[in-house]
Amino acid sequence: MKEKLMKFMYGRYGNDELNQFLFKLVFVSLIISLLSGRASFFGEIFYILALIMVVFIYFRMFSKNFNKRYSERTLYLNFHNKVKLSLDKQNKIKEQKKSYAFFKCPSCKQKVRVPKGKGKISIHCPKCNVDFIKRS
Repeated sequence: MKEKLMKFMYGRYGNDELNQFLFKLVFVSLIISLLSGRASFFGEIFYILALIMVVFIYFRMFSKNFNKRYSERTLYLNFHNKVKLSLDKQNKIKEQKKSYAFFKCPSCKQKVRVPKGKGKISIHCPKCNVDFIKRS
């Protein structure tokens, strides 16, 4: 049986990160569908959405067009990495706000970080070399 499956899948794209993400979305859609009741409008929409995603997942897995599937995967990974970097940056800024104050330069709008609790200080913008005074 295993050999037949391996023979069938030979030359086909298989599973990747995009399919795994879509499968998680299918699971979430089915949970929402069950919680909202299948008879309701939203339950039906999420159920149909889950079915469409399952068909798309199997289409991608059994596809022999490697170039197209690889380009879809690349687009997904680029988007995923941008979102992850953005969230990491927001978390880093959130943690730094405990001990630093952030100001925008009045001339170039560059963000400048200074230590909190220093009173009225002169801040030097590293981008445009403008000095401005703020309370930290």
